[in-house]
Amino acid sequence: MEFIREMKTFQELINGEEPVIIKFSANWCPDCKRMDMFIGDIVEEYNAYKWFEINSDELPDVAQEYEVMGIPSILVFQNGQKVAHLHSADAKTPEEVQGFLASTFK
Repeated sequence: MEFIREMKTFQELINGEEPVIIKFSANWCPDCKRMDMFIGDIVEEYNAYKWFEINSDELPDVAQEYEVMGIPSILVFQNGQKVAHLHSADAKTPEEVQGFLASTFK
């Protein structure tokens, strides 16, 4: 999963026709560390999509604009729009993340 470190890069990625999946996290976040233990298998399962990660502390304006109130959160963007949002409260287990992706990419 590639990190997005600049607003310009973020804007370019989300404006594409293909959906992109962006995980919001932070270095200090224990739930993010827990997600890191299982997200690799999910990324592999959904490898038809491009995955990226944003450290919310590095790009706080992006997190605020797209209502990322807790981390980790997973957002899906397409054509410049947020099309799906898995809030941190519902992103604690592999099953929750897989269920979110399955319903998003029916």
